[in-house]
Amino acid sequence: MKRSDKLEVIEQLTNEINSYNHFYIADISGLNAEVTSNLRRLCHKREVKLVVVKNTLLRKALENSTKETSELYDVLKDTTSVMFSNTGNVPAKLIKEFAKKNKKPVFKAAFVEECAYIGENQLDALVDIKSKEELIGGIITLLQSPMKNVVSALQSGGQTISGVLKTLEQRNA
Repeated sequence: MKRSDKLEVIEQLTNEINSYNHFYIADISGLNAEVTSNLRRLCHKREVKLVVVKNTLLRKALENSTKETSELYDVLKDTTSVMFSNTGNVPAKLIKEFAKKNKKPVFKAAFVEECAYIGENQLDALVDIKSKEELIGGIITLLQSPMKNVVSALQSGGQTISGVLKTLEQRNA
């Protein structure tokens, strides 16, 4: 690979790292073409960008990025692929689901919500991280609950009052 090509790859990776809020580093080596193709399709379906990279080029891109990623340098060994996503837990769920059948991808590390997660033991924690949309949905549900109770009480109270008034009207008539 020419030096100019390497610089172009580093620049592209740096742009990807800066533009995505979350990325995962995994090992997908040893997967045959069919299984790799299935993984790529699944990634595409879930809006995850999968890129296989050379460790040295990824390290340079991490160094050039605006994010503090120095903790990830130690995992850049053997074969490396990067999964870029705008939702923090989607790649974790994808890795866990796909690895059940294929033993790969092997999770190495992740950069999610400005924090580095290193080692396979972190994968379950990453699966449980709620996305921004899930957190907003939960807050809306919590806020709606008291309002629904008040509206329900007012509606049932109104029906009771009207029932009492009708009864009194019928007695007086």
